[in-house]
Amino acid sequence: MQEISTKPYLLRALYEWCTDNGYTPHIAVRVDNQTRVPRQFVRDNEIVLNISFEATSQLQMGNEWIEFSARFSGKSHKIEVPIANILAIYARENGQGMAFPVESAGGEALDSGADAELVDDTVAPAPSASKAPRAVETSAPAADAAARSDSATDGSSPDDDGSKGGGRARLKIVK
Repeated sequence: MQEISTKPYLLRALYEWCTDNGYTPHIAVRVDNQTRVPRQFVRDNEIVLNISFEATSQLQMGNEWIEFSARFSGKSHKIEVPIANILAIYARENGQGMAFPVESAGGEALDSGADAELVDDTVAPAPSASKAPRAVETSAPAADAAARSDSATDGSSPDDDGSKGGGRARLKIVK
């Protein structure tokens, strides 16, 4: 019998830590042909999903999949994410969480439904896919504000760290 990965247990533990402390848990996901998300919200084959109790319905965090229903621009979508495709889980308010290596790669995502407009919480971070899980800190609150600004559309304005990333959230590895 194959040993079960520690990843789903760590995800559930960090989700519980976020909710116990009043934080909003978010997951960064690599989108491929097994991931069921609204395709119009995917940026660079990644999406960030708010998995808080208030943002989801029927959330199930199993050992192979995270499944729930969520609203995107007022329309309900069934979301299905393979555990293997989760890049990170973190608290939106302070960026504390953990990044993970991604075991699967590439492919076209399955769209779960109709057209909608970009939701303000769907700014995808660019986590590092390393061999072992790491604690992370994001600059998501500042990056969310920068991403909402129309003046940073050409990517020439510097991010909080001085780089020219165009306002995308970035995960900072904490060793």
